[in-house]
Amino acid sequence: MHPFHRPTDTARPELLDRLRRTDGDPGRRILFTGATVVTMDPALGTLATGDLLVAGSTVAAVGPDLRARGDAADAVVVDASGTILVPGFVDTHRHAWQGQLRRIIPDVDDLAGYVGATLARYAPVYRPEDMYTGTRLAALGAVDAGITTMLDFSHNSRTAAHSDAAVQALVDSGIRGIHAAMGPHFGDWDRQWPADLGRLVDRFGGGSGLVTFRLAALATAEIAGPALAFGPGLARVAAELGVGVSVDAVFGRASSAAVLDWEREGLLGDRLTLIHATGLTGEAWRAIGASGTRVSLAPTSEAQIGLEDAVPAVDEALAAGVRPGLGIDVEVALANDMFTQMRALHAIQRMRAVHAVHGAGAVRGADGPPDRITTADVLDFATRQGAATVGLGATTGTLTPGKQADVLMITADEINNLPLNDPIGTVVLGADARNIDTVLIAGRVRKWVGRLLDVDLPALRAEAAASRDHVHRAAAAAAAGGGR
Repeated sequence: MHPFHRPTDTARPELLDRLRRTDGDPGRRILFTGATVVTMDPALGTLATGDLLVAGSTVAAVGPDLRARGDAADAVVVDASGTILVPGFVDTHRHAWQGQLRRIIPDVDDLAGYVGATLARYAPVYRPEDMYTGTRLAALGAVDAGITTMLDFSHNSRTAAHSDAAVQALVDSGIRGIHAAMGPHFGDWDRQWPADLGRLVDRFGGGSGLVTFRLAALATAEIAGPALAFGPGLARVAAELGVGVSVDAVFGRASSAAVLDWEREGLLGDRLTLIHATGLTGEAWRAIGASGTRVSLAPTSEAQIGLEDAVPAVDEALAAGVRPGLGIDVEVALANDMFTQMRALHAIQRMRAVHAVHGAGAVRGADGPPDRITTADVLDFATRQGAATVGLGATTGTLTPGKQADVLMITADEINNLPLNDPIGTVVLGADARNIDTVLIAGRVRKWVGRLLDVDLPALRAEAAASRDHVHRAAAAAAAGGGR
């Protein structure tokens, strides 16, 4: 048994060296001791003081004192007292290729402003190397902020090389990534999608197993035409490949009508995820709930970009029996961490619930005002429900023995969190990325003592800046020349 180390102990470099030497060893065991363990597994609950054993890539055991059972034998022991262990966050929707364009339009007026600036102006000039840079930057930023699983809605796949670069970026980042492939909205492209998705699955489907695939589509033909709109043809492609489907731009009456069409065509179900789901009709929500279709909310995107009524549809989802996942959406205009999404949703929903009772002209629904959601609800959305939303509910999202060891160690004894009173409330309302001391993905250490591992930050800075500058110049040249 190796000596104990506090998370802030100066001896931790030696401990990290031991862990790195055994990375990939299925027999390697790590025992975190003395932490507050928030499992997000309803059967296991939260341990005020407990231990977590990681064996290889999986969670092996959770309990109040695993050393007493002999589970510390031959384990690398990490003294995690003063910390909270939680499952890694799951980002159910992000357009990762835009990473080098972070906050380029922070005050975008509406969806048309986003589409015009990002998808029509910048996207067509991306090279495969720009896809790689943006996607890897977004993935590394996600890991740094405690997101261990990210669905990349990759809708700039202009050639097979663009797609390969986006997938390779996920692989190289070490994140548990889902590449959801879709063709571009505008500009020239090879029309290789969706057929090329099968090649991607064959090429990248093995290996570490961290990267999986889905088919991505839009809800209707309104934005980019019928080729990208979900329907029986694309559903058939997904079924033949055995992958799930993520559908973006689900909002308003046109999408509501599409949902009812999909119900009649037998296309709804738990392998389908609808993104945003704002402004849908009651009939559409009935169909979604009855079929077990999944929903991904992007709380800051709905509110800041102003999608339909700009209110995240959490009350509508819960009323239909759907517990949603959460997503970041677009870094060109939004924050890139899950703490922001949880807090935004928590505040917006509770404001809405209070307003339904006390607000001027408040209108109650048929069943009265909605109940206020809790911090436990939004953490559930960001972990367990997020994993189910992207088809990985059996793999990650809770600290359940047998699941993958996607684990965050969050410091609870720093100035913004001490003293620890309510662990879930602390994670949701108190913590931020600076408190994420350690990140494990499939049992491998990806962040340690608050620092991302295996990242040459100066080189990444230069790469991101060079890619951004190319995109700016190429977009300006295309505009000057009358477009493509």
